[in-house]
Amino acid sequence: MIALQMLSYLALFTGAVAFIIRGGAVNGLYFYPKPVRERAFAIGLADRAETARKRKRFFIWFPLLMLVALVFIIGVWNGVRDLKTAYLQTLLFLEVMNWYDGIVIDRLWVGHSKFWVLPGTEDLPFVKTWKEVLIKRTLGSAAYVGIAAAVALLVVWIF
Repeated sequence: MIALQMLSYLALFTGAVAFIIRGGAVNGLYFYPKPVRERAFAIGLADRAETARKRKRFFIWFPLLMLVALVFIIGVWNGVRDLKTAYLQTLLFLEVMNWYDGIVIDRLWVGHSKFWVLPGTEDLPFVKTWKEVLIKRTLGSAAYVGIAAAVALLVVWIF
């Protein structure tokens, strides 16, 4: 059951990313490294203020969506009521999502799809290196140890 839930959670994650870039990769410009963003602004691919607005919106609704989904899976679907189980399940989902984002989204999807190449920025690197992925995801893993505790407390408190 956990595997099905994990696949559903990762499908929601991927679907949310796909939703924001549905009009083109430039809609997710805030995900790109600074040199790519600056070039995109300079050549008129995107507006700096509009990109900042999109970034702010995304980083409000996306974490909220993923939090609500996680609380639903653990508290409703799994019926977890004890803190230890809620914590372990939360940590599992967050860690898998963290590494999925770095490996599947960043390295595979972005790294091997022409969709993500912005016209006029082809000469700039925009895919994270394996070293960058490992560093960022390792730091994320450490952060999720604490975040999982907060989410588990929320699950137990709500249910």
